[in-house]
Amino acid sequence: MAKDEATRGERLQIMLTGEELTVLDDFRFKKRMPSRASAIRELLKRGLAAEGFEAVAFGSKSEEFGVTGETPKGRKDR
Repeated sequence: MAKDEATRGERLQIMLTGEELTVLDDFRFKKRMPSRASAIRELLKRGLAAEGFEAVAFGSKSEEFGVTGETPKGRKDR
């Protein structure tokens, strides 16, 4: 394990809707993840390894990128 992984010195804060939190918790419990943070790290790892995301359209807003709902411009539907 790299030193950065052991210390986790940076904090990242995100806001989720109630529905998004439910989706996260369902994933966490289904995969028996020990915490929400570990579930988010696993989802980030999977997302970064995934195909099907192009450059985001200019002018896109953070609120357009939810866990549930419509696919934002720039992401290919599967």
